[in-house]
Amino acid sequence: MSESTLAGLRNWSAMSGRSIRLTRRNVEAGVTSLMLPVMLMLMFVYLFGGAINTGTDYVQYVVPGVLLLCVGFGSSLAAVAVSTDMNSGISDRFRSMDVSGNAVVAGHVVASVVRNAISTLLVFGVALLVGFRPHASPAGWAASGGILLAYVLAMSWFAAAVGLLARSPEGANAFTFVVMFLPYASSAFVPVDTMPSWLHGFARHQPSTPVIETLRRLLLHNNEAAAPWTALAWCAGVLGASMALTRVLYRLRTT
Repeated sequence: MSESTLAGLRNWSAMSGRSIRLTRRNVEAGVTSLMLPVMLMLMFVYLFGGAINTGTDYVQYVVPGVLLLCVGFGSSLAAVAVSTDMNSGISDRFRSMDVSGNAVVAGHVVASVVRNAISTLLVFGVALLVGFRPHASPAGWAASGGILLAYVLAMSWFAAAVGLLARSPEGANAFTFVVMFLPYASSAFVPVDTMPSWLHGFARHQPSTPVIETLRRLLLHNNEAAAPWTALAWCAGVLGASMALTRVLYRLRTT
């Protein structure tokens, strides 16, 4: 392995450790990103679940959608953190230390993945307490984890791109609304067929729906029209485009 490759790996490791430490210090945002999805799940299950007919216990239906809400909250913190770096002058110090922009952005993405892993475990734990009963095979659990990880990576890197586009942390924070909106306009909380006809096209053909339906099929063995390859294609497309965009935007913002 060449010296430049080793130096790049050290930079990625150092930036990842820095971002994770920053996450630990931002207690309020961390607690919010962990607790708000849990509160939303409890609200949907106990306040609205009795009025929503999905053909099964509502908690069985809603958990995959709440997991994607977790991703939205967790990745939005990455957008704010990247924007803060770009506006605080720390990025200029990193450039003087010959730290690549890819390493800086990747550090925030790694921290987002860690946050989402913790929030996913928390949501699963609460879901089991309120009646969620998955019966996936070991292969199904592994596939579910892979699909969810791909979605987390895609949304986290997209969030980093938004953080580079935003001119302030407050502007980057508005990204939360965009990511939170996607699961609502999907099959996360109600079947797509119950929505107005003009919304069907968007709800069926956006990243959240195939991911959610694949998770349901893998975890619950239901009759959901799962589309794992469509879900992976969406994740790969968003991830690839976001990585390319962050390279361009970082150069533009630091020159």
